[in-house]
Amino acid sequence: MTENDLHYYEPAKGHGLKHDPFNAIIAPRPIGWISSRDAKGHVNLAPYSFFNAFCYHPPIIGFSSTNWKDTVENIKQTKEFVWNLATMDLAQQMNATAAHVAPEIDEFEIAGLTAVPCRLVNVPRVAESPVAFECRLSDIIRLKGADGKEAEAWLTLGEVVAVHIDKAFIKDGVYQTGLARPIVRAGRRGDYFEIKPENMFEMVRPD
Repeated sequence: MTENDLHYYEPAKGHGLKHDPFNAIIAPRPIGWISSRDAKGHVNLAPYSFFNAFCYHPPIIGFSSTNWKDTVENIKQTKEFVWNLATMDLAQQMNATAAHVAPEIDEFEIAGLTAVPCRLVNVPRVAESPVAFECRLSDIIRLKGADGKEAEAWLTLGEVVAVHIDKAFIKDGVYQTGLARPIVRAGRRGDYFEIKPENMFEMVRPD
């Protein structure tokens, strides 16, 4: 490949394409389907495409929110949240919870989902989801650019203190990622992929 074959751009000057390729290149990305509750008891459920796991011990997950949204405010108030696995069977319901609605509107009801109590945190999980992580807030960090200028984005990190897994997806003591058929985020405003068991392959690490 020669230099002439490359599409080069500097983000601060624009990408020059029909759609920003940044989040399509960093893909697929797990979906942070986050349920939370504010100090007044209002429940919120929303998906975040900037999401991942960051630490084994203690287990820490995190999601980044562009702009200060209800989910971040709720977690700041109560110091708790739940991550729910978004699967192919729940794709339409997950998408419905992305609607911009007032804080007092319950996205569980909008999407026709069942909110069930958790064990250790006072936030409901999605009953239909095969996996849920109960989390306690570790930190909320406002992101900054290389120049130190603050971005309109906040990274919320939480320690996983309890885990719920549908036993149908545990075989011989091993959780089977593909059996749950999780969906993951790609680019543009609505591109997703489905993870399937037949697409999995294994490589033995050299160490």
